[in-house]
Amino acid sequence: MRTTAQSLHGAANPNSDSPSEAADYIKAENLLLRRAQLESFPEEVKALTSDRPLPASSRLGSLSPEYDKDSGLLRVGGRLQRAEQLPQDTIHPVLLDPKHPLTILIIQDFDETLLHPGPERVLGELRRRFWILRGREAVKRCQSRCMQCQAWRANPSVPKMADLPPARLRLYKPPFYSTGVDCFGPFTVKIGRRTEKRWGIVFKCMTTRCVHLDLLESLDTDAFLMSLRRFISRRGKPFELLSDNGTNFTGGARELREAFESMGPQLKEQLAEQQIEFCFNLPSAPHFGGAWEREVRSIKTALKVVLKEQSVPETVLCTVLVEVEGILNAKPFGYVSSDVADPDPITPSILLMGRYDASLPQAVYDPSNTLGNR
Repeated sequence: MRTTAQSLHGAANPNSDSPSEAADYIKAENLLLRRAQLESFPEEVKALTSDRPLPASSRLGSLSPEYDKDSGLLRVGGRLQRAEQLPQDTIHPVLLDPKHPLTILIIQDFDETLLHPGPERVLGELRRRFWILRGREAVKRCQSRCMQCQAWRANPSVPKMADLPPARLRLYKPPFYSTGVDCFGPFTVKIGRRTEKRWGIVFKCMTTRCVHLDLLESLDTDAFLMSLRRFISRRGKPFELLSDNGTNFTGGARELREAFESMGPQLKEQLAEQQIEFCFNLPSAPHFGGAWEREVRSIKTALKVVLKEQSVPETVLCTVLVEVEGILNAKPFGYVSSDVADPDPITPSILLMGRYDASLPQAVYDPSNTLGNR
């Protein structure tokens, strides 16, 4: 466009060194558009310039094209002749063939000017001046060949998933044989007239998807070991514990190892047969613990609905955690069928207790236990 405008300006002013003007660019644009239309629609141009009807096989029949004598271009017809407030290009946009090189250059220019947006944005801007046959397809085709558009819209290559870890495949083993553990919180509880922080801990069976929740007074090693003892007393001793690389969990494993070393040879030999194996995820790799991280999200959502981010007594928080545990253990494993003849889906509660949850009514707590009082 710039080269054509400079050529026209130089031909009209051979002895002048002045730069090209806006009128030169308008003439250059009309010249290029007329040539593109003559190459794309030769029969239509010949028919409309001679005041003859279009051929029956013309692609422009449904657009009621008109010949603009001022610019020498084919434009889309319409019923907006009296809309004097609108510009001429909006009322009667210029017709273009989608596969012509000039049309492709125009689409690329609009795409680059608009900073490579979606196809609808580019097409909407083009429609203000041009009517490209099958314009949406033409814009999508140009953007699919644009390297910058591909770079912005490219989807990452999804790697092939690795085999399931052994902890997920503990067949014919009791629940919590392989257990993942993680902490969440803190939560504010009321103790008398003061408030303290409490944390939750989740034990997740890697095979049966059962969940066990408990409350921690702090995030130190002693609190974790006490919670682990309560868990073992209620659910049985697991074969292995999988956890994030947290300082409290790492310290718990170290203290257990030191305790084993300080025991007598006979007692150490007996406990070695039932010793729990601690396995830690790699640092800065939280996706390794996705099985229990997803449960933490469900727990936080349920607690937010029940507690509404209010301070409650420690007994209320402990009760709510156990109720949330029952809700999570009642989640079905598979698709819930609408056919009456189909059996009910299996839930973690069935594998854990041999029955469904007790389905007790939701407890209604006294507002004095959930609202802060002075």
